[in-house]
Amino acid sequence: MQYDTDYSLILAQLSAVTEGEQDTIANLSNASAVLNMNLPELNWVGFYLVREGGLVLGPFQGKPACIRIAFGKGVCGTAAASDATQVVPDVHTFPGHIACDGDSRSEIVIPMHHRGRLVAVLDIDSPVPDRFSQEDKIGLEQCAAVLEQACSWDL
Repeated sequence: MQYDTDYSLILAQLSAVTEGEQDTIANLSNASAVLNMNLPELNWVGFYLVREGGLVLGPFQGKPACIRIAFGKGVCGTAAASDATQVVPDVHTFPGHIACDGDSRSEIVIPMHHRGRLVAVLDIDSPVPDRFSQEDKIGLEQCAAVLEQACSWDL
């Protein structure tokens, strides 16, 4: 199913809620809320932060989630290890998928950087198979870029 998402509006909202604020946790918290309220058919949206050679749960909207994910494990760890956006139409066919929420059917994960180093991933899950389009990939990568610039990443 194709969704008519206005990414220019979402980008404007992200810029507005982060304007003048560099606190990473505050900005990522508001960003997860902005994305959750603007994107239909989601059951989880949030961030995993790079810590101690892996990923640790950061601000999110949704059910409780896995706290730590190793690089190379699951969709988030694969995105971090490969430093490439992962679009997974059916998580049940993804080798090594970590099922934090059994209702999730599709997922997109975008790596985020600061000063040339991986600092986080944006993780979004949907209960709808094949939820994320090429338009979503491009739009969400632009959203991640706004946050890369807005946050201090001093954690």
